[in-house]
Amino acid sequence: MHRRQFIIASLCASATPLALQAGTDFEVTRTDAGWRAMLTDLEYRVMRQEGTERSGTSPLDKNYAAGIYHCRGCDLPLYPSSTKYDSRTGWPSFYASFKDAIGTKLDRKLLAVRTEVHCRRCGSHLGHIFADGPPPTGQRHCLNGVSLVFRAA
Repeated sequence: MHRRQFIIASLCASATPLALQAGTDFEVTRTDAGWRAMLTDLEYRVMRQEGTERSGTSPLDKNYAAGIYHCRGCDLPLYPSSTKYDSRTGWPSFYASFKDAIGTKLDRKLLAVRTEVHCRRCGSHLGHIFADGPPPTGQRHCLNGVSLVFRAA
């Protein structure tokens, strides 16, 4: 394993993501007007109202360049490109995040209970985590591309 790969692997979450509690205080906060001013309507709906972008609409789904995916809301590094894979779902998918980058909570909006994933620093909704991903974690972090900003290495 190359040194860079080792460093990235050691930074990736091997532990359970932070569980978000109701009323969680985040490091980065904005007023509703502040969020609306910095985000498009779609970004606001996804990131602040826990919506979902349409499958196949994000250019980040087919991006496999080396780099890091950051939170659009606060620029926190969330996912290294080394953990991205093609899940064939139409959304950018990863099998692991950086350590201490994300938080989760249960999503009971549909008939099945799902695990919702958020940025741990600003609380922005990123997507969901499913247990049908590849090794080594077996997880699929199925994310909305509008919640992310890609920075090439």
